[in-house]
Amino acid sequence: MAKGVFIVGTDTDVGKTVVTAGLMHLLRSNGYNATYFKAALSGAFEVDNELIPGDTLIACDVSNLKEAYENITPYVYKSPVSPHLAAKIENNPIKIEVIREKYEYLKEKYDYIIAEGSGGIVCPLIDDKRGLYTLENLIKDLNMSVVIVARAGVGTINHTVLTVKYIGALGINIKGIIINNYIDNIICNDNIKMIEKLTKVPIIGRLKHIENLKDNMLQAIRMHAEKAFDLKTIEECLDQLLSEG
Repeated sequence: MAKGVFIVGTDTDVGKTVVTAGLMHLLRSNGYNATYFKAALSGAFEVDNELIPGDTLIACDVSNLKEAYENITPYVYKSPVSPHLAAKIENNPIKIEVIREKYEYLKEKYDYIIAEGSGGIVCPLIDDKRGLYTLENLIKDLNMSVVIVARAGVGTINHTVLTVKYIGALGINIKGIIINNYIDNIICNDNIKMIEKLTKVPIIGRLKHIENLKDNMLQAIRMHAEKAFDLKTIEECLDQLLSEG
């Protein structure tokens, strides 16, 4: 039976994709049959009249994953806004049954699924006559535990503690917190200490700040991920994926 975890952020642009790509590299480079999954992506770029999901591209390239984008990111939007709004703008509503179909396909083909959320835990995916459906609903429907990605710098204590409290109140299991853009200084180190004290959730990785990320991005993410993450610790975060509830 496949195992997996859902990566959520304390905010948009917190670095979920870099972290997720790093985790994918760690698993796949050590022989794990792992796949990436992102149900909906907005802000895609266009190449030869084809929309390319940038986050998916990064995760696949970093980890050498060869899988059709349509299977691992079934909804791709050009508009750089929340998926529910992009779906309205581009007249392409998200259908949960399509997401579930792709998810089940991946569960059959791969042993591990590292799913990445769109934005934060309450990011809306659907807001129409069917009702309101957010990322938290998707995570609960897929019966997945989460790993939270948080910033290292000023402001992260409040963002991270509120995210942990909110997710905990939903009954979603939190496996750990990964600190992104970590710098070894008194501010970041104290933030980490306070987050651990206030949340009682373990910090399972500190991904250091990557200077000039766009230069040699693939190798930079791989190298930093290998230093930041312990394979056994990450494997312990991966729960068996049961049937949707």
